[in-house]
Amino acid sequence: MRAGRLKAGRFLRRFARHRLAVVSALLLLVLAVAAAAAPWVESWLGVEATGISLLDRFGPPSALHPLGTDELGRDVLVRLLYGGRGSLFVGVAAALASAVIGTGIGLLAGYFGGRLDDLLMRVTDGLIALPLLPLLIVLGAIDLTRLGIPPEVAGAEDASLLRIVVLVALFGWTTVARLVRGATLSARRRDYVRAAVAMGAGSRRIMLAHILPNVAAPAVVATTLTVGNVILLESVLSFLGLGIQPPLPSWGNMLTNAQELVGTAPLLAVWPGLLIFLTVIAVNLLGDGLQDALDPRVVGKR
Repeated sequence: MRAGRLKAGRFLRRFARHRLAVVSALLLLVLAVAAAAAPWVESWLGVEATGISLLDRFGPPSALHPLGTDELGRDVLVRLLYGGRGSLFVGVAAALASAVIGTGIGLLAGYFGGRLDDLLMRVTDGLIALPLLPLLIVLGAIDLTRLGIPPEVAGAEDASLLRIVVLVALFGWTTVARLVRGATLSARRRDYVRAAVAMGAGSRRIMLAHILPNVAAPAVVATTLTVGNVILLESVLSFLGLGIQPPLPSWGNMLTNAQELVGTAPLLAVWPGLLIFLTVIAVNLLGDGLQDALDPRVVGKR
């Protein structure tokens, strides 16, 4: 227990030295809290995220609509908050799912080696060779009902959101798998692993209790950086009409709706674009800070 507290304290001190990462973490926390508070903001302002009022189209900022209204008279601030829910959920959920798959494959390949390692790494190489964005565009355009999914499930409001999470998880785990495999190959030759083998510990216990905690650092950093990439992918797919579908808002489909209004109402494109930009930059800086904090050698060089 005490050793764990000491490690946590060292990690926090190292992380605090990376000021940009600390600011990025605070910014992401503010965005997450604001998105979670969307229903309360909606109720406090007395507006509806999906409420259409053609008489209030392109309204300027006011006490009722702090960021004005869009082309259908909907409150921009509330839609941005709800859009943040969709975009942030997709980014975090897809990155975590990819990390779980990649960590499992990397552990198995690195620990057992041999034919299993060859098979898993060839599959990984094959997926790396595929162009991810065109692949997601093709798969995102498939009618789910033709795959045997019931129409009520395929047409559900959250179906497009979950589709992106599943697709990214299935094809985006390769980086984590490569990193974990390399770290596992190194860790399995360490004395503490050899001691566990000599004491009769099983392969499952060795991988989960001895190797995984010591190879988690590269997986954590890669997962953090994946969040930003997924948010960008979701934005591109939504911009192409293949991502999160209305009426469920996301920053990507808000940009899509605003692309024809840039000349008359540029702020409708500026706000979601700015949030995407800030979120991706913050996630990347957070990843840099985590890498420095988890690797003392890097901190010493700073």
